[in-house]
Amino acid sequence: MNKDYLKKYAEIIVKVGINIQDNQTLVISSPIECAEFARMAAEIAYKNGARDVVMDWDDEMSSRIKYLEAKHDDVFNEFPEWNKKYYQEYVDKGAAFLGIYASDPEIMKGVSEDRIKRNVKAKNIGLKYFNDKLMNDQNVWCVVSVPTNSWAKKVFPDVSEEEAVESLWKAIFSVTRINGGDAVKAWNDHKLAGKKRVDIMNKYNFKYLVYKNSAGTDLRIELNPKALWLGCSSFSPEGTEFIANIPTEEIFTLPSKNGVNGKVVSSKPLDYHGNLIENFSITFKDGKIVDYTAEKGYESLKSLVELDEGSHYLGEVALVQYDSPISNSKILFYNTLFDENASCHLAIGQAYPTCLQGGDKMSREQLDKEGANDSLTHVDFMIGTEDLDITGITADGKEVPVFRKGNFVF
Repeated sequence: MNKDYLKKYAEIIVKVGINIQDNQTLVISSPIECAEFARMAAEIAYKNGARDVVMDWDDEMSSRIKYLEAKHDDVFNEFPEWNKKYYQEYVDKGAAFLGIYASDPEIMKGVSEDRIKRNVKAKNIGLKYFNDKLMNDQNVWCVVSVPTNSWAKKVFPDVSEEEAVESLWKAIFSVTRINGGDAVKAWNDHKLAGKKRVDIMNKYNFKYLVYKNSAGTDLRIELNPKALWLGCSSFSPEGTEFIANIPTEEIFTLPSKNGVNGKVVSSKPLDYHGNLIENFSITFKDGKIVDYTAEKGYESLKSLVELDEGSHYLGEVALVQYDSPISNSKILFYNTLFDENASCHLAIGQAYPTCLQGGDKMSREQLDKEGANDSLTHVDFMIGTEDLDITGITADGKEVPVFRKGNFVF
């Protein structure tokens, strides 16, 4: 592993991704396997004025043991009140949140889907206040990934564990613009390029997007007339610019909740809470998921769709061209943070209020009235292919090519 790149990666995350402010608290959620990197990020944060850095450690192997061995089944319906208050208190104090997402994509294989579903639901109910604040950009947040042994071996199965981790680090450094010289300049240039496409999509203000490819996707998505396209960076209410995902290649908006019709076919596997869902399709009618299939992970897909009423609808529409750094790496990461930024994708569940004009100031009732979906979950799944065509249809019926052969026309 290149130590200079590692430090540069941590600095970009803290200084550009989080954009830590003087006297601000940073909460870092991290797998215990990634402790060394989390400590490096903490050190950089302190050196750049952080008031405090709070660590929230996670151990997915301990979670697996609990799922398999717990004798009291009702424990999976519970979420500790102290944990809820922990996040609520830091949100209310204006803390920034860094999430290190590095999951073994098959660690929950053989675990009860019912236990996972109930546990996920209980946790998401407990963290609803926290998640709503972040999805509304009321606090600065950033999600990144760091290699773990099991994840690296899934991505690079034909080499030793050590070589797999090294290869995954090299891939991460490449697709996050760390190994190409001035990383800060590269990220600033990338933000500008993304914002140009955001401006184009907002000027068109399409009423519909129509998706078609040879895999079987034939989907028509109605867009909210007040929808805003966003991408590359966000701003907190105090005006702090941050990047919520590193890497990020997408521009995104919200659909009209009841305006999605047709069938969409996945283009990459989805890691959903430690289980892979592969080769799946979803059919919509008047916005609602009415049918779904999967060659692998059907029960996991069912758990996702049936989590609550809102999980039967879409909350996000995101465009990523096929000719992009992660896609061009030809690596299947089995990690949504990376795979979603190699492919056009949709998200089941909650919509981002910021994708609606004035949405950040609307109540939940107002957002519901405007057709912005609400849910306990928000899960991206990949649909982009090399031959994907997307056509925008304006309010007056004009058809405009947006994607041809997997890439932006503009």
